[in-house]
Amino acid sequence: MSPVGSSGKKHSESGTARLLGAGASGILELFTFHPVDTVAKRLMSNSDKIFSAGQPFAQSVGKLNQVIFRDAALKPTIGKYLSLFPGLGYAAGYKVAQRIYKFGGQPVARDFLERHYGQSFTRAFGERNGKAMMHATAGSVIGIGEVALLPLDVLKIKRQTNPEAFRGRGLFRIVADEGMALYRGAGWTVLRNAPGSFALFGGSAFVKEFAFGLDNYNNATFMQNFFASIGGAVASLTVSAPMDVIKTRIQARSFDNPESGMTILRKMVQKEGLGSFFKGLTPKILVVGPKLVYGFTLAQYFIPTFDRILRGSKPVERV
Repeated sequence: MSPVGSSGKKHSESGTARLLGAGASGILELFTFHPVDTVAKRLMSNSDKIFSAGQPFAQSVGKLNQVIFRDAALKPTIGKYLSLFPGLGYAAGYKVAQRIYKFGGQPVARDFLERHYGQSFTRAFGERNGKAMMHATAGSVIGIGEVALLPLDVLKIKRQTNPEAFRGRGLFRIVADEGMALYRGAGWTVLRNAPGSFALFGGSAFVKEFAFGLDNYNNATFMQNFFASIGGAVASLTVSAPMDVIKTRIQARSFDNPESGMTILRKMVQKEGLGSFFKGLTPKILVVGPKLVYGFTLAQYFIPTFDRILRGSKPVERV
């Protein structure tokens, strides 16, 4: 769940505090988890089978090493590790903007739904289900709008998986040359984000509502937030995995050699089988737990801290 401010008569952090707190948590999260994200993206963009029947295990490991580390496959450990930081500048712009948008946007969308459609959700799903569904729907709406950040995501993924596509060009030259091509895969991104964000915020809300019986989700303890975040994130990654693989392959191709999502989908089914739609899911799930707890904890700490600094007031008691 995104760190939302309390509503009603309770204290709510300022928009500026959310902006600074979410941005700071995004930067720290980026430097900690960017290498794992690179590994997942390279596995998803790889169309060759790494492990196959009858192939020696050592050969399979060699293929895996080549897919993950590319030109650094034969370098020492430190060289391999540093090779997992391509596109860091684009990733920083994308991650910080995404965190600010998602952490600050979902509560706004949820408050709008509550004000204008709260009774409708309650009548349709019941009081407890309605509240969780409102969180999920708000997340889905924000997830769809996230397509506006697609160019930064495209540049980040290309630097991670296909650096040759840049051919020595700088950011402004690429934007001028490619224009709307940077929004290639926008439709698939929406198809990924809508159910993915719905499952992320909705899954977390359902865990807090029904597993922990929380009336106010902001009252969740550290461990409750941990398990709720894991539940939501694993659900999100799983339901959005097929679209994410297609989106990544669209964005990973060279600027001058694009391929449509339907063509990629057809080739995946014919050559790689249905299992290919879940490539890279394991490393993403393995990092979900610490990544979300890390980001959520930092955001929950930074947002009220910045709020106190900006207000010049004493710490506010938080429930």
